[in-house]
Amino acid sequence: MFGMTTQATRRSTPEGRYDAGIVLAALALAGLGVIMVASSSIAVADNQQIGPFHYLYRHLAFLAMGVIAAVVIARIELDWIEKHAALLLLAGLIVLALVFAPGIGMRVNGARRWINLGVSGFQSVELAKIVLIIYLASYLVRHRDSVQGSLLGVIRPLMVATALIAMLLLQPDFGSAVLIMAITLGMVWLGGARLRNFALLGVFAMPAIAWAAIFEEYRFRRLKSFLDPWMDPFNDGFQLTQALIAIGRGEWFGVGLGASVQKMFYLPEAHTDFILAVIAEELGFFGIVLVLVLFAWLVGRGMRVGLRAVESGQRFAGFCALGVSLMIAMQALVSIGVNLGVLPTKGLTLPLISSGGSSLLMTCVAIGLLARASYELARAENAAAQAIPGPGSEGMRG
Repeated sequence: MFGMTTQATRRSTPEGRYDAGIVLAALALAGLGVIMVASSSIAVADNQQIGPFHYLYRHLAFLAMGVIAAVVIARIELDWIEKHAALLLLAGLIVLALVFAPGIGMRVNGARRWINLGVSGFQSVELAKIVLIIYLASYLVRHRDSVQGSLLGVIRPLMVATALIAMLLLQPDFGSAVLIMAITLGMVWLGGARLRNFALLGVFAMPAIAWAAIFEEYRFRRLKSFLDPWMDPFNDGFQLTQALIAIGRGEWFGVGLGASVQKMFYLPEAHTDFILAVIAEELGFFGIVLVLVLFAWLVGRGMRVGLRAVESGQRFAGFCALGVSLMIAMQALVSIGVNLGVLPTKGLTLPLISSGGSSLLMTCVAIGLLARASYELARAENAAAQAIPGPGSEGMRG
């Protein structure tokens, strides 16, 4: 009697579980990030006379807040998030607009990308990326037939992304604008959009992207320095040449943790945008492979969760997982490509590894959303398994 009651209760309330692969991969990347931020930022902080461990302590503080935020997000029902997707998108647009408000927005290195929170700045695009993924996932669920069958169904989400991109170009932040467009196109394509519709849009979009890439003089100089960084190694090509020198010094297994020379005032942004170059110098080719394997593990598990969720009818959870996986994969590939000299400098951090405040915090939020999607997928699969009558169930009912 008690056994049957317990079994009935368990079947009526199926439990989910968080994907262990996603959690472990994220923890491994974050752990590597702590080690490399400590190694790459000491010289920078000491030179600024703010204490050798300033950036490490700051990184740990934001990582702790990020872990708490990820746990909170991982415990929120996705139905509630889906219900408020439009409101969240509106909040993201408002936050993007606040960077232009006097007294609120911060100008750093000629760009207005941060909101002044007093103790720290917050880069508004980091929130915008997450809420865009949530909105697109909601849109792909609500307008499935339109996205798969008509050009208009594809144009609508692209118009939302274009509004975000326009605000980013005003800041200016071309790298994040390109990332947002790539995430949008990737999610819409995974939502079933036809290839011919993408081709039609590409006819009009490619000239606009090319114009935006060379319209600003600094972007044009970056493109020229990318094509031949050694043409001007002490000016426009300085970052890339120093990164390539660091990577070359690392050879197979590196010069040793903490023994980088390039981070000692030669390599700009050694603890943020170019932290992979420090990893390559100190840990060598092995370090780069380790980073690639960890990101492949995280993204692969996320994509697997997303595809399984879509196939099992958990479409919103699935598209959220796919969107987060695309965001992490694309940002990581761009950051790695910039460090290796195969992509122009974009100013994007390496997710979970680079020193950063809002970037690290919101990446943790994205991981929480991905973990929640895996939980609800497992819960749905458990419910489906419990709904299948076991052997002898007909006889028990009789």
